[in-house]
Amino acid sequence: MESKNYLQDISDIKSMMHKSSRFLSISGLSGILAGIYALIGAYLGYRIIYANNIITVDGYRSLILTQDHLIQIFIIASSVVLLAMITGIILSFYKAKKQNESLWDSTSKRLLINFCIPLVTGGLFILILMTKGGYPYVAPLTMIFYGLALINASKYTLGYVRSLGLTMIITGLIATYFLGYGLVFWAFGFGICHIFYGTIMHFKYDRVYK
Repeated sequence: MESKNYLQDISDIKSMMHKSSRFLSISGLSGILAGIYALIGAYLGYRIIYANNIITVDGYRSLILTQDHLIQIFIIASSVVLLAMITGIILSFYKAKKQNESLWDSTSKRLLINFCIPLVTGGLFILILMTKGGYPYVAPLTMIFYGLALINASKYTLGYVRSLGLTMIITGLIATYFLGYGLVFWAFGFGICHIFYGTIMHFKYDRVYK
């Protein structure tokens, strides 16, 4: 009997250490919704990029984008990111409340810092690249740096975040080779992959706390 209690105590200690070192309040549903936002954004971006902007000269098709088009695309992308962040914060807060845990503690702070370092670096690099006319590389690089940010932060949260990060990096590298299909790969990475991993996390972790 004492041996059983001893093993149970060890198990409880391990569980407490695991929870204290990892942020477990990430909501799978927020990943699903972020993927849906991304797909809607990709569709709107497609309409802006390809609607009456393709001209044919000597049998070759060319895509013409004005500054207004780029501003519209930037607004859509920013809106997608903002919606995803707000949704993630609200649902994570709800999940943390269900678990009787704090949303903002030392672990979540480390998670945020490790996530932001590659993401901010990538964002600045992409902005510099855009000033040099490197627009075809924007979609692949956003996926690559986002994937690096996820992997860098994954040691402080659920393991599926690392898997999503690896998937995003691979997708971004493939998109770098097929530059003409950047929007398609972007929709797959930020849309389909978010929905896929978000669904797994939702059914494996979120439903436990309902």
